[in-house]
Amino acid sequence: MAETGKLKSLALLGTGTVLGSVSTVFLYKLLSRNIARSHLKNVPNCMTHNGIPALDLLKDEVVSEQLTRNIQFFGVESQQKVSGSYVVVIGLGGVGSHAAAMLLRSGVGRLLLVDFDQVLIICSLCEKVSVSSLNRHAVATRADVGTPKALCLKKHFSSIFPECHIDAKVLLYDASSEEEILSGHPDFVLDCIDNIDTKVALLAACVRRGLKVLCATGAGARADPTRIRVADLRESTNDPLSRAVRHRLRKDYGIEGGIPVVFSLEKPKAKLLPFTGPSGEDENPSDYQMVPGFRVRIIPVLGSIPAIFGMVMASYVVTQLAELQVQTEPIVNMDVDHYRLLHQRLTEHEESLYGTAKEVQVDVEEVMYVAKELWHGRSAWEHSAKDVGRGMWRSVNELMLVRWDREKPATVSNLVLLKFKEADEHESRTLDDIKEKEPAFFERVTSVLKRAELEFLLQLF
Repeated sequence: MAETGKLKSLALLGTGTVLGSVSTVFLYKLLSRNIARSHLKNVPNCMTHNGIPALDLLKDEVVSEQLTRNIQFFGVESQQKVSGSYVVVIGLGGVGSHAAAMLLRSGVGRLLLVDFDQVLIICSLCEKVSVSSLNRHAVATRADVGTPKALCLKKHFSSIFPECHIDAKVLLYDASSEEEILSGHPDFVLDCIDNIDTKVALLAACVRRGLKVLCATGAGARADPTRIRVADLRESTNDPLSRAVRHRLRKDYGIEGGIPVVFSLEKPKAKLLPFTGPSGEDENPSDYQMVPGFRVRIIPVLGSIPAIFGMVMASYVVTQLAELQVQTEPIVNMDVDHYRLLHQRLTEHEESLYGTAKEVQVDVEEVMYVAKELWHGRSAWEHSAKDVGRGMWRSVNELMLVRWDREKPATVSNLVLLKFKEADEHESRTLDDIKEKEPAFFERVTSVLKRAELEFLLQLF
């Protein structure tokens, strides 16, 4: 009898635990939905310029719950911009497939997926199905062998976020397909193409049309994820693809920069493999090209690296769509000795100009922040990098830190990086004179220094 009573007690306890867990889950879901509703109920209905009812999408209970973390991160109005956006992704391999997948999961309301290739093509040379794409593609399975990449993604995406309007085109980008692919005023275009001719033509078309575009460079033959960066095309280094694209854009279209790219600072760890024909002998790969200019030879790829490239692209685009200000890490080729030298020059300049260095309220670590994070290792007068690599290393030897406002001490939020001659000129002028004669420069510097003030204020809490 005692044992029977004990079993009954355990059974009741187990039942209570299960009911308690179920109740907790139910209350959590109810609370999440109520929070989402409270965020959304007072926001007016709106339609984006692409005709997607962004707010209606978020008002759906399942969608709002699926995007709860995004709404909590961005806020409802910013997520509304993401959900009302239209993004075109061209090239759906290891980079593009992951970028498109995360754009979808982030709630982008409309996607155009473009690729002329198949997920896993039937190799006409060896008469067998290649499965090599599976080490890096975002969603493809063995069952997708022979399926065009665009259609493969659309099929899988429909089960992840069916509310997204997805258009898939099995199409090669060129002059004849430009209007079909780039019309409709996309909010962003992602260039994930690995062919130089097509890549250059797409980037030039986006610049001509005034479209925001993000370019992926070489992800193959790399292994270090910590060296992946986002910067202007002019600043990319150690990447043969971006170097070739930069040269062609300047030569053929007069485009010097202004295009953000995702690239790796890491030197490639491997080269293109030799091309072997049906006989087993090395042959000329151009003899087997289905499309002129497209690579036939294979470059070794560690699957995780193109995936990270794609995730970086998606993160960059989503934050841009949400209008969240994110300061990417600058590409600055300086070492600790350079920062010590800048600190020394500042101290000597203060002593020479004011007779003392007691107003210098920054150390070497803070000089590093000012020079690298605020001014990206170049003069405050330069909007973007003119020198990269060794050229940039030489240019930093001509720089010094000076006070922006001479009436205030030399703090993190009152220092500008200038070339020697610019510093002399700056010391001879007043801020009112700069504001009147160079208002754009004055506003830009003031904005940067304000950001520094806010960032250091946050560190105090």
